[in-house]
Amino acid sequence: MDSFVLELTSSSQLRMPRHLSLDEQYSQACKELAQPENPYIAHVLREVKQDDDALAQKITIKIAGNNRLVPVQKVTDADFQILAVIFTNNAFLTGLDLRYNLLTDAGAVHIAAFLQDNHSLLYLNLMFNDIGTIGAEFIAKALHRNETLLHLRMTGNKIDNKGGMYFAAMIQINNTIQKLDFADCDLGTQSLIALATVLNHNESVKAINLNRPILYSEEEETTVHTALMLKANRTLVELHLCKHEMKNFGVERLCEALYGNITLRYLDLSCNKITRDGVRFLGEMLKQNNTLEILDLNFNRIEDDGAFYLSEALTTHNRTLQALVSRDK
Repeated sequence: MDSFVLELTSSSQLRMPRHLSLDEQYSQACKELAQPENPYIAHVLREVKQDDDALAQKITIKIAGNNRLVPVQKVTDADFQILAVIFTNNAFLTGLDLRYNLLTDAGAVHIAAFLQDNHSLLYLNLMFNDIGTIGAEFIAKALHRNETLLHLRMTGNKIDNKGGMYFAAMIQINNTIQKLDFADCDLGTQSLIALATVLNHNESVKAINLNRPILYSEEEETTVHTALMLKANRTLVELHLCKHEMKNFGVERLCEALYGNITLRYLDLSCNKITRDGVRFLGEMLKQNNTLEILDLNFNRIEDDGAFYLSEALTTHNRTLQALVSRDK
């Protein structure tokens, strides 16, 4: 599978003349690869300024499929193959937003090849495309060798449990990536535990979104492993655990970990099954924790008693929390 990526890499490196604008390079690449032009891509590239000032500031190019301001023709796998040709050797490109398009596992092969060749991209947004487990494997393995990308958003791509395992393996090797978003990716118990385990002593990942996995057990094993990770990790700043079916037992385990954690500043526990008894543990933890700045408890069942536990902690002890979001179900 890796050799397939390398083969595609070599075929994607048509050299585009630097004196041409991006939309002119795009048009020429389409002709050379006998692909029809996507008018939406051409429009976006036409709007990109390539003067000296723009290049000094670097550029994020947004080709979002949910753009409502201009007519959109969503980006396909073949379209991305063309984009890879013109972007691979352009050092000004530091961000690429391809959310809500039609990229599939076949397109992920081209994305992986691009990530292997590009040395300037810091941010890649692939949220809500159609990339599955196979595509996740290509992208994760490409990041074994990529030393540039800082932020990857895979939100809404159904990479499933196996895809999550590929990214867990990637985190063990990659020492650059700082932000990962796997919300609504249908991760399972095995991949959540694997991700928590590799984050135990990771020193690069600062934020991870694990919202809405697919969990069948009532034992809260994933929350227990996440708590163990928070006891050991000294890098993670932001953690999203929305829709984890978390109950009072799980939140108690997290609170035990947060007594000693000195780095986590943003914790999202929204849309779980935490009641007033669970909030009591949070209140006691907030009396001693001096790090947490944002706590999201939206759509739990904290009731009046839970609100009292939080208010007591915030009025008498805690001086660090800056934002508390709490709306009962």
